Amino acid sequence: MAITRLNNNSITSITALPSAVAVENQPFFCVSLSSNQSVSDATDTKIQFTNVIADTASAYDNSTNYRWTCPSGGAGTYILYGQCVLNGDGAATFVEGRFEFRINGSNYQRNAWNDYNSYGRNRTMVTSIIADISVGDYIEGYTNFNYGGSSGELASGSKHTLMQGFKLI
Repeated sequence: MAITRLNNNSITSITALPSAVAVENQPFFCVSLSSNQSVSDATDTKIQFTNVIADTASAYDNSTNYRWTCPSGGAGTYILYGQCVLNGDGAATFVEGRFEFRINGSNYQRNAWNDYNSYGRNRTMVTSIIADISVGDYIEGYTNFNYGGSSGELASGSKHTLMQGFKLI
């Protein structure tokens, strides 16, 4: 569609695309934590995203597997974004942490954050990737952090710990 004028968030004129042009960047999903999740120190932990913000294909399992599975007709190239906020007690030394995408159970991409000898409560890990996804492939989010032997938790809420993806056009 061609937008001819946008004024104060309202569109005054739209021209439709020719019928031969198909624009479709679905499916997409966005999930977050409904409540804080406990995380053991230096242990790979699957993030239990239970709050479904958007899921156009109803393909996210938020009750047992905590994963998004590519539906029929959804194969393609996706951009995936994941973020987690690790909360510690503030007294322990934060060493490192990460958010990790796993596709079909295997590590695909991780982003580590190192801050040796740093004391503090919150650390945010962010990872984004572009991946080719086939029908039946599943995507999960994992974290691992070293907080000087102390356990911690992932902060809940859509602004803290979340995972999202959408098919590129």
